[in-house]
Amino acid sequence: MKNLYYLRKIYFISIILSFFTIFPLFSINFSELNLSNDDILLFKAQSETQNALFISTLTDMSIQQLTFLPEKMQLIENGRTILAINRFGAARIPVTGGLPSLIPRFPSLANGNVHGGRTQELAASEDGKWIIYLEPVSSAYGTLFLVEVSSGANWLISEKIELSAVDFPAKWSPDSRLFVYSKNGRLYYFPIISDISVFVDERLRLIGQGGINSVSWGQRNEFYYFTGNTLYRIRNPELFTHTVYGEFLSIGNVNAVLPVEFDFLFDRYWIAPDSGSILINKGGRVFYTFLLGENRDSSSPLPFLAMPYGAENFNVLWSSEGQLAVIASVKNVISVWRLEIKDNRARNLTVSSIPLSSNGALSPDGSKAVFWGENSIELWDFINWRIIQRLSRRSVFSCTWINNEHFVSGNGRFLEEIDINSRTSASSGRRICLSNADEFGFESGSRPSRILARTENEWFVTDGKNPWVPVTNPQLRQVLLSSERYRVFLEPQYSGSFSNIPMIRNVYFSGTMPLIQDISIFKANTAVNQSQVALCFDLYDDDTGLLQVLAALRQYNIKATFFLNGDFIRRNPLAAAAIAEAGHETASLFFAPIDFSNSRYRITQDFITQGLARNEDEFNNATGRELSLLWHPPFYRSSDFIISAAAAAGYRTAITTIDPGDWLSKEDAVRFNVHQTPASQMVELIMDKIHPNAVIPIRLGLLSGGRDDYLFRRIEILLDALIRSGVEIIPVSALTK
Repeated sequence: MKNLYYLRKIYFISIILSFFTIFPLFSINFSELNLSNDDILLFKAQSETQNALFISTLTDMSIQQLTFLPEKMQLIENGRTILAINRFGAARIPVTGGLPSLIPRFPSLANGNVHGGRTQELAASEDGKWIIYLEPVSSAYGTLFLVEVSSGANWLISEKIELSAVDFPAKWSPDSRLFVYSKNGRLYYFPIISDISVFVDERLRLIGQGGINSVSWGQRNEFYYFTGNTLYRIRNPELFTHTVYGEFLSIGNVNAVLPVEFDFLFDRYWIAPDSGSILINKGGRVFYTFLLGENRDSSSPLPFLAMPYGAENFNVLWSSEGQLAVIASVKNVISVWRLEIKDNRARNLTVSSIPLSSNGALSPDGSKAVFWGENSIELWDFINWRIIQRLSRRSVFSCTWINNEHFVSGNGRFLEEIDINSRTSASSGRRICLSNADEFGFESGSRPSRILARTENEWFVTDGKNPWVPVTNPQLRQVLLSSERYRVFLEPQYSGSFSNIPMIRNVYFSGTMPLIQDISIFKANTAVNQSQVALCFDLYDDDTGLLQVLAALRQYNIKATFFLNGDFIRRNPLAAAAIAEAGHETASLFFAPIDFSNSRYRITQDFITQGLARNEDEFNNATGRELSLLWHPPFYRSSDFIISAAAAAGYRTAITTIDPGDWLSKEDAVRFNVHQTPASQMVELIMDKIHPNAVIPIRLGLLSGGRDDYLFRRIEILLDALIRSGVEIIPVSALTK
């Protein structure tokens, strides 16, 4: 077959990511089926490195989860209940101890509604009565639902909401009386009243332009809305009352007019606990602090913090005493910056020690902090910034404070309540629920059946209704795959979210039923299933979006191709080095962004050869490495002559025939009298046109003419959709010739 890069037509498309490290293909695998004499099926489900224990009552095919590893968790119902989320669903677990109780309607393995890929998110009200979740309906969009937890009743709030792997598109007020959500660059509110169904017209609930990061609630229940360079502040009782009956911003007060514009696509902000100052992060690069209130027109910032290149995983901790810490990871090394803001003054604080991770949470009074990560939990004195104690030797996935003396830790064995004053807390805490089971089975001789589970060298038992309790001298019953009424077995699956499915054969009746129905809306595309596609990214002058893309590719364990030109390399040598160090293919975008179709330029073979060579030198000077002999002309403006000239210099050329349109700026749209395609629609366009050996181009950096959104901001969503379609994602040069 002819070399791919000499063909006139090579197809292009796009990409996206998730929160935990995952493998190229997502699937859930079932194993270790075990059937009791009273027709209870015990089994394990595994997704990547995570697994959970389930039972099913075969008479009604109901499914119950017995163990739960909390990827994320929070406390609800005034600290009485843990809300935990992982790949298999979401559950409520009593802090006093108990089995997981799955959240009604939220996608879970128990109802077969697991789409593979990313862990789905939700937003729960503080009182625990309500959840909001986003049900995917396509590759890039979902429908927002409100669910009453006690009854399972649900209401459709809004359709065509953009999926996001970065920030869930809704936030609750602290008093659980109202939530705000984002859609298409606009913000809307939704109050909880006796007759929810009356709020059907979304247009009457508009707040204004912005994204979910444009809004926040303070610790005193005040509502903040940041638009442009203006910060509005509204008292929460006024917010609830007036949003039902009047115009939203008519009740707001201008809290500050700042010298920086807030861009909800890239920026974040935090309000001090005393509401006296604000911290603004501009594009992940610089943190600014400003005073609020009487100083609302302040034009000079307090001390600012410049982040080193590659800083990510930011966490901001801010105590009521005015101590502020910004924690981030830079090339897997943790860095900390500290400020103290008191009495309208601010000063930098010396950092003498570093926590194990940027994952951390403040105690309610702000005096202590807990940090967690691989192989440990650390308790810190936050005010004096010193470590107090290392509390665990296990890897911890999440933590949340119950009060100033106790917090919940979720590790690979247990959800535990840790007492920070207990001398024994370094080894273990009070067990709330099992996270995992290394070995399990039915207890010999028990009726009704009880389930035994071992984690490391400890055994526990439950009847499926009451919490796990320790047990000594456990007696496991022999594994059975049949009873008087049923036979069970595993049936392999060749597409969808499951690699196999437990099948139930009722010997009294003809027919066999699957225990789990794979109702995923994202079925593998048979046209591209198990095919290869390539991802490539174009960098002309600005590196905005690069760190997000590199993080997404790293978490998905994907290698891609990056096209760089000389202007970009000279302006961003650290960015060029970061791409090469990450092991991605680095290719040429010529030495300058020259439009080869422009008659002002005289394009000769020497011109192309020298331009490619000059770019090689720029890259080598910046990184000490060499570019691959792969390129495409700037803006994909090519011809037979250009391809031949590059070939004479030893280069292979890629030319696109599928254009997602992410290069079109607002100014271009006006000039050409065309409409910009929103980023989420670009994802769907790509997925509609994907085919074997497709090459998927994404442009990084801000466009000089501006855009309302950028395709690279949806990189995680695109990656997730591509992986679910069954394709293997590889660099351009690795495509089959």
